[in-house]
Amino acid sequence: MIRLTRYFLLGFVLLVPALLMGCATGVNSPSGTTTTVILIRHAERLHMSDELHEDGRVRAAALPAAVADLDIAAIYSPNRVRNLDTVRPLAEQRGIEVTVIEIDDVPERMVGEHPGQTVLWVGNTTNLGNIFRRLGGEGPPPNTYGDLYVLTVTDAGLTQLDKRHFGR
Repeated sequence: MIRLTRYFLLGFVLLVPALLMGCATGVNSPSGTTTTVILIRHAERLHMSDELHEDGRVRAAALPAAVADLDIAAIYSPNRVRNLDTVRPLAEQRGIEVTVIEIDDVPERMVGEHPGQTVLWVGNTTNLGNIFRRLGGEGPPPNTYGDLYVLTVTDAGLTQLDKRHFGR
């Protein structure tokens, strides 16, 4: 029994660090840069529809004022009407073409394509948690309508979080 316990403990001691290293999927800003990433959830939508509800259109119209202090270089979104409609007022005001991308490599794309700049991702509850954690965010992700999280991602992996809100 003692021998079995030793093997179990040895296996545990060797396995846990390996598993933790495999979970270290954090995304840092490229060397010498600090990249700001804004994460929001799409605005309210009609029940069982991809179109924004009236409240969602009002919230989307409030987004430009909520980020007026940030010099946004790029806006990223999945190819969903509700997401694209949420950032449309901001994109039109700033003259930014929304980059539609697949969900797989969102943090790497945003930080890699715009090092040292500010980018925005308009996501869904199904992807915001993973993106938030991979960028170094801790705690609950921005899953509530109107949540606006500004993450300052450094090249050393230290992330600062500024929680804001937009809309009513």
